[in-house]
Amino acid sequence: MDVIQLLPRLYFIRFPVGHAYLWSDPDGLTLIDTGLPGAAPLLHDAIRQTGHEPADLRQVVLTHFHFDHIGAAADIAEQSQGQVAVLAHQADAPFIRAAGVGPAPDLADWERPIHERVTSQLAARPMPALIPPRIDRELADGDGLGFGDGAVAVAAPGHTPGSVAVYLPRHQVLFTGDAIARGQDGRVICGVFNVDRAQAAESFRRLAALDVAVACFGHGEPLTHAAAAALRAAAAAQAWMPFRLARGLFRTACPRARCRASRHSRGPRSGCRGPRPACGPAA
Repeated sequence: MDVIQLLPRLYFIRFPVGHAYLWSDPDGLTLIDTGLPGAAPLLHDAIRQTGHEPADLRQVVLTHFHFDHIGAAADIAEQSQGQVAVLAHQADAPFIRAAGVGPAPDLADWERPIHERVTSQLAARPMPALIPPRIDRELADGDGLGFGDGAVAVAAPGHTPGSVAVYLPRHQVLFTGDAIARGQDGRVICGVFNVDRAQAAESFRRLAALDVAVACFGHGEPLTHAAAAALRAAAAAQAWMPFRLARGLFRTACPRARCRASRHSRGPRSGCRGPRPACGPAA
């Protein structure tokens, strides 16, 4: 885990799988996503590294129901003794309460070997069982979130039915969850493993139209310079990306400490490195 200050009030908590972000207000902290199950001690340590205490945390916003984003939410909420509220979009709230059990992704052919590999690698990682967190507030599109001088929820369905981005217009900061990602080579792409690829593409375009200076992704490094231009260019290009770039999103998921998945994984067809759509209508 690494803690990196992106702005005076914004911190990037880099995990091998499923990043988290921390926003600081004078009256307390907001955490965006919580990583894998068992990550609560790491998140508390990250908070201390920013000069705050875990008791300063006021709320957790979950961008969608996948376990690498909701994993530590229950522990954080329970350990706060009711002082931390957990927020999620109303369409994903039932899946979060069901311990991350929800609709499976509609995988394109090129996604299948990546998905299978990532799933098996994560299954091999030792981690505690996922405890479903309580949801204190169910969100809808446009809801105010009570932090960041006017943060709002932006519905971004497609990756999951209730994927939600968090937008801070005054600070031009966007937390995309997995609706948008950033590849190992720095390119912005549509998120992969979507339940509705056409809907995911539309959400990508919607988020790219926002006035953004800093874009924070669930997978991939955040963009802190010219984020708006990068998002719009990627959306205009329909987020086409090579197989090797998608594969690079999950290179740190490999359970072997020194191994990069990109070094020992194969494409869906031997030697295939041609461009393929990251999201869009199913063929």
